[in-house]
Amino acid sequence: MSIATRLFDRGDAYVQKTVMGSLATFGRAVQLSVATVVLGGRDIVRRRFPVRDFVSLTWFMITVTATPTILVSIPFGVIVSVQVGSLTQQVGATSISGAAGGLGVIQQGAPMVAALLLGGAAGAAVAADLGARILREEIDALRTMGIDPIRRLVAPRVAAMLVVGPLICALTIIMGLATGFVVAVTVQGVAPGSYLMSFASFASFTDIAIALGKSMVFAAVVAVVACQRGMETKHGAKAVADSVNASVVIGVVAAFALNLAITQVTTMFFPPRVL
Repeated sequence: MSIATRLFDRGDAYVQKTVMGSLATFGRAVQLSVATVVLGGRDIVRRRFPVRDFVSLTWFMITVTATPTILVSIPFGVIVSVQVGSLTQQVGATSISGAAGGLGVIQQGAPMVAALLLGGAAGAAVAADLGARILREEIDALRTMGIDPIRRLVAPRVAAMLVVGPLICALTIIMGLATGFVVAVTVQGVAPGSYLMSFASFASFTDIAIALGKSMVFAAVVAVVACQRGMETKHGAKAVADSVNASVVIGVVAAFALNLAITQVTTMFFPPRVL
């Protein structure tokens, strides 16, 4: 057998293994999502949902993401305002700088900032926590006592992230728009009334609703990925680090891919306003 044939066989085996492994991982993620929705919804109806853990986790995620959200939103708003303002000044359309910059922050910037912070901060913390519980054999202890780990650990974490996602998105919108307004008025010489009028003419509550909806979808994906990687952690300290790294990478990449699909769909049904 030639070297080229061996290399081809090894490459083919690697591709098949990777594809099958990815499909199996996706299938387990879907099963985890369905089980979380069913068990969590059933516990809510029966008033057995762990509300105390849910509130504690929600507050923890807010504390670890609020400051980074502000620190990311301010330079993001400055960059968008400077780039859009420079372009509008070159074409003599400074009156629409508020609309262009504001829509960019609302439609794309805020949901993606929420996805990045959820995946990099909250998702990493969830994966590390569940992975550490695997090492301490707490998950096995719960199963031995007849307690479903998905109902006790996964459901409140997914619910908490679904609440925190829109909050991060809303905070990013507020900070980004405020920063863009200050930069446009003080640095680029745009009239405050013109900036606000152009923004109000083109932006709508539909744009904000879509942005918040996208942030909830990204939060759900990041939460499921983080919980799955944490629950599937192997034994060993390195395994926890690998789970955290995989949860961050997969969650963020999946959010970017979903953003592309959602943007295409929303653009078809809600085209930009032209006045």
